[in-house]
Amino acid sequence: MQLPWLAPGDPLPDAASAWGESDPVPGLLAAGGGLDVPSLLQAYSHGIFPWFSEGQPILWWSPDPRMVLEVDRFRLHRSLRKTLQRFVVEPGCEIRIDHGFEAVIRACSQAPREGQTGTWILPEMVQAYTALHRAGHAHSVETWIAGELVGGLYCVAIGRAVFGESMFARRPDASKIALAALIAFCRHHGIGMIDCQQNTSHLASLGAEEMPRARFLSHVAGARRLAGPSWRFEPVYWLDLLPTPSSRPT
Repeated sequence: MQLPWLAPGDPLPDAASAWGESDPVPGLLAAGGGLDVPSLLQAYSHGIFPWFSEGQPILWWSPDPRMVLEVDRFRLHRSLRKTLQRFVVEPGCEIRIDHGFEAVIRACSQAPREGQTGTWILPEMVQAYTALHRAGHAHSVETWIAGELVGGLYCVAIGRAVFGESMFARRPDASKIALAALIAFCRHHGIGMIDCQQNTSHLASLGAEEMPRARFLSHVAGARRLAGPSWRFEPVYWLDLLPTPSSRPT
């Protein structure tokens, strides 16, 4: 099967036409095109994302199955629960959203994905997602301790469809704290699922599971049409994840 090559501004092929298990690279949909805001919105709205390395053209993907984390299935392991219970009451510990998006994505670019060397968050990706952030569709969830950004993640959001991208940590569990905050935020606002794109053992340990692409695309089609939440974090959101007296924020 020949891979479609796109000129800037060309529409992406249907996600269901991505290469399958019998093709050279399962999940690969197309190459070329652009990383402008309209192209990224078109892609994510239809369950497609860009992922490529230095020296490659823009590559567009829609794997089948798709790795997703349903927020009600998030596994809050005992050690992380204890960490969060300390975090939510410790002075100087806080979650911020969109306070330093560019700092977060640049930090993520220095942290390779599980099982990989190097980074896929190239300078052009940093520029593209920063523009998407300014357009209101990319957000950072940040872990701050004593005025220092110590970990976080960034994601894409269209309506109530949320697509996780990458995370980083400069202190133990700092990225997991940010993910837990995103889970609490999503539960509070009725967002049922976070796209994780591809299967990794780390994501699976947190409760993520594979989902048939057709079911995932159906979810995205419905969720992206719903009104999105206001992207700010309130301490009371922790109660959606830690509903115990010892963890209740003041």
